Amino acid sequence: MEKQVRKIVTIFNLRSELEDYETIHAEIEKGIQFRGTNLWILMFAIVVASVGLNMNSTAVIIGAMLISPLMGPINGMGYSLATYDFYLFRRSLKNFIYAVGVSLLTSALYFFLSPINEAHSELLARTSPTIYDVLIALFGGLAGIVAISSKLKGNVIPGVAIATALMPPICTAGYGLATLQFNFFFGALYLFTINTVFIAFAALIVCQYLKFPIRSIVDPDRKKRVNRALTAVILITLVPSVYFGYQLVQNENFSQHAEYFISQVSVVEGNYLQKSNINPSNKNVDLVYNGYGLSPKHIDSIKLVAFFNKIDTAKLSISQGFEASFVQENTR
Repeated sequence: MEKQVRKIVTIFNLRSELEDYETIHAEIEKGIQFRGTNLWILMFAIVVASVGLNMNSTAVIIGAMLISPLMGPINGMGYSLATYDFYLFRRSLKNFIYAVGVSLLTSALYFFLSPINEAHSELLARTSPTIYDVLIALFGGLAGIVAISSKLKGNVIPGVAIATALMPPICTAGYGLATLQFNFFFGALYLFTINTVFIAFAALIVCQYLKFPIRSIVDPDRKKRVNRALTAVILITLVPSVYFGYQLVQNENFSQHAEYFISQVSVVEGNYLQKSNINPSNKNVDLVYNGYGLSPKHIDSIKLVAFFNKIDTAKLSISQGFEASFVQENTR
C-alpha cells in the first residue's frame, strides 16, 4: 500500500521536471519587458482584437490572444512577490501599467476611428464578470506558471493566453472609453483586473509551493505588511464577482423556471401563445395570446401554473393579441 501511495505521489510530483531556478528567473525577467519588439507586438495584437470585437469574430479574437505578450509582467508580479524580489516587482508593475496604458489608448483610438459602433455579443460578454471568471483566471494561471517552471513546456502557454483572455477586456474598456459608454469601460476593466490579480496569485502560489529561492532578506514585519496587502487586493477583487456570480445563477434558475412555465401555458382553451418574453434581471414574464379571448378564469389558471413554477404573479403580464372572432368578422 505504501509503495502504491509513493508511486501516486511521484506521478503528481511537480519537482521531477522542474527547470533550473536561474533559468526560470531569467525567462520571467525577460517576459516583463515592453519595448521594441514586445511593444509593437502588443499594439498589433490590440488592433487585431479590436477588429475582432468590432466585427464580432471569435476566430480573430482568439488569434489576437495567441500573439499577446501581456502575460509576462503579470507572471513577473506573482513570481517576484513569492520570492520577495521587490526590485523585479516594481519593474513588472511599471511595465504592466505601461502596457495597459498603451493597450487602452490603441483600442480607444481604433474604436474612435471605426465607423461601426454597435456593441455586438463579443463586446457585451466582457462587461459582466462573475466568480466563474475568477476560476478561469486562477486555474489558467496555475497551468501557465507550471508550464513556465517545467522543462517540458509544450503548448500550454498559448492555451492559457486563450483561456484567460486578457486582450478582449482591455479592448472592450477602450471601446467604452472611445464611445463614452462607461458601463462597458468599468465592467471590462473589472474583468481585466480579475484576470490580472488571479493569474499573478496563481504564480505566487506555485512559486511558493515549489520553494523558489528568496531573493532578498525581508524582516517579519515587512512580510506581514505584504501578506496583508495581498489579502486585501484579493478580497476586494473577489467579493463583487461572488455577488455577480450569485445573480447569474439566480437569473439562470429563473429563466429555466420561466421557460418550463411558458411550455405549460402555450395553449389555453382555444388561445395560443403568440409571443413571450423573459426578463431574468427584473424577474418579469410577458405573454401575448391570440385566439377566442382570455376570460378571467383563463388568466387565473395561467397565474396558478406560474405560482407552482415559482414565478411571481405580480410580475407576470398577460395580454390578448388578435381575437379569432375579430379576425373572422373582418375577413368576411
